[in-house]
Amino acid sequence: MNKINPKKLLNSKWTAVNPVQKEKHFLITEIEFEENEVTHCLIEAIITKRTQSLDWEELKNQERWLSGWK
Repeated sequence: MNKINPKKLLNSKWTAVNPVQKEKHFLITEIEFEENEVTHCLIEAIITKRTQSLDWEELKNQERWLSGWK
C-alpha cells in the first residue's frame, strides 16, 4: 500500500503497473480540497496529454500504481 499525503499530491509522478495504450507515466495536474478532504483529482498521461478524473485513493493500490516514474 502506497502511503500518500494528499497535500503533496499536486505535481506528483505515478507509474501505471498495467499500461493501457502505452500510457505508463502520469502526473497529478489538479487537486481540489473541501474541508481538508480531496474532492477532485485529475491525472494526465505524459505521452498523450490525455487527462482523466481519478479517485485519489486508487493511488494507494500498489497493484495498479507505483509512486514516481519507474
